[in-house]
Amino acid sequence: MKADSTGKLDHRPNIILIMADDMGFSDIGCYGSEIRTPNLDQLADNGIRFSQMYNSARCCPTRACMLTGLHPHQAGIGHMVENCGTTEYQGYLRRDCVTIAEALHIGGYQTLMAGKWHVGGLYNPLHPESWKIGDDQHPTPCQRGFDHFYGTLDGVASYFHPHTLLQDDQLIQPEKDNYYYTDAISQKAAEMIDQAAQKETPFFLYVAYTAPHWPLHAPQEDIDRYRGRYLNGGWDVLRKQRHEELKGLKILDEKWEISPRDDQASAWQDVQNKVWEDMRMAVYAAQIDRMDQGIGLIRQKLTEKGISDNTIIIFLSDNGGCAELFTEDGFIQNYATQTPDGKRIRAGNHTDALAGGADTFMSYDLPWANASNAPFRLYKHWMHEGGISTPMVVHWPALIRSSRIEHSPGHIVDIMPTLLDIAGVDYPKEYNDQVITPLDGESFKELLLGPGWERERPIIWEHEGNAAVRIGRWKLVRKFPGDWELYDMVADRTELNDLQSVNLPRVKLMEKIYAEWAQRCNVLEWPDLGERDNFGHFGSEAIRQG
Repeated sequence: MKADSTGKLDHRPNIILIMADDMGFSDIGCYGSEIRTPNLDQLADNGIRFSQMYNSARCCPTRACMLTGLHPHQAGIGHMVENCGTTEYQGYLRRDCVTIAEALHIGGYQTLMAGKWHVGGLYNPLHPESWKIGDDQHPTPCQRGFDHFYGTLDGVASYFHPHTLLQDDQLIQPEKDNYYYTDAISQKAAEMIDQAAQKETPFFLYVAYTAPHWPLHAPQEDIDRYRGRYLNGGWDVLRKQRHEELKGLKILDEKWEISPRDDQASAWQDVQNKVWEDMRMAVYAAQIDRMDQGIGLIRQKLTEKGISDNTIIIFLSDNGGCAELFTEDGFIQNYATQTPDGKRIRAGNHTDALAGGADTFMSYDLPWANASNAPFRLYKHWMHEGGISTPMVVHWPALIRSSRIEHSPGHIVDIMPTLLDIAGVDYPKEYNDQVITPLDGESFKELLLGPGWERERPIIWEHEGNAAVRIGRWKLVRKFPGDWELYDMVADRTELNDLQSVNLPRVKLMEKIYAEWAQRCNVLEWPDLGERDNFGHFGSEAIRQG
């Protein structure tokens, strides 16, 4: 039991928010996966699994949304971390919003973070002269409410030698030769718990893994556990197996048919380099396995300190599986030059090399992402279910006594108001002499007490012109620059039967709701953000030089 500064016992829970990076809906065991995730599975066995929780389809927009309780444009990350010249698209957190850490800090919480930041501006690794850590356009976690931080500022890096690695606000280098970033995040998180548990106030810990985001890097012992597992049927069999598991777990409705294999994915029987493809998925699986091992370390530390019962743990992913293909040229060269010992990094999905080592820089590509998102359509970037559906597990032994699956739709924008509600902390109207934008999310604390909660307002998305509106059972969605599509999420969550032509009044109504939201959030028409560089990025001259 903890006491506050007045000596009054503080029963408020510790809060641990864990985010995976680029992980699909069916990539963990308790959501139908073959990948070994015993720690997440155990959290789910004594917690709540959400079947219809949504993210914002891309790394930094999701993080901005989750950390502020606002839509990405309202938080300053309307596109990515490039500064595109307007407040909504400045590429770093705005001053007229507050983070979860800032709000909880006001309420007396210790605030800690380990992992990926990616809401603090652009860090071009080839042009370090174009940025300065902690300046107005590159705010750090410690400048946005966190007492302590260990992790990276950029959106991607080698797992074996990440750049922009910080301890609090000090740029550092990996401490040892056998460094692996996922392990370091887990170990630092456990150390933070150890220190925080000695104090009388509760803590908020944000653990932001980069796993399983590319590049495909993992320890060999974990890779070996999965190598060869995907040779029998590849992504075709894997998609069907996961779909059946999800139905068996009652996460998905029996009547929802699996979406067809993506048109851009070959049938597994036609794949020429099956051993190479198997290896890519094996490394991806190993990255998730290793993350789960780290979550086990965090859980072990909570038990050791006797604080596991009154600690709420929330786990989710920032977007669906990533279908990005790497070639030997393009933006990937910004991140892959050479290892610290001078060995050349060979960037790209080269079929004459195997993924996994520090001298490679590969992705697992569209067909495997299609399996990660089974049974849904599309991927990271898009607003169809494969891009925005996240597994989410909530574990809180002091309140949640038995396992259940929750089917009420929710959005990542709801996490901040929920955590403030749980912590008994008011959302500030002003902060650091700034008038603060009111929260757009809704608290689902009531849902943790039992079924029956329903979101009052529509869920609305936009990223790169891809957009959607979810109202009750209905979802209006478009893949830019295509037309709107309409789906009945009760009858057809895998989005196979477009009803827009037979329900035009509903389409017009939902279009109007979207347009009003877009105007309120100052969403720009895509791609009217300015000149793009040869990597497809928008923004400053420093970026274009990259």
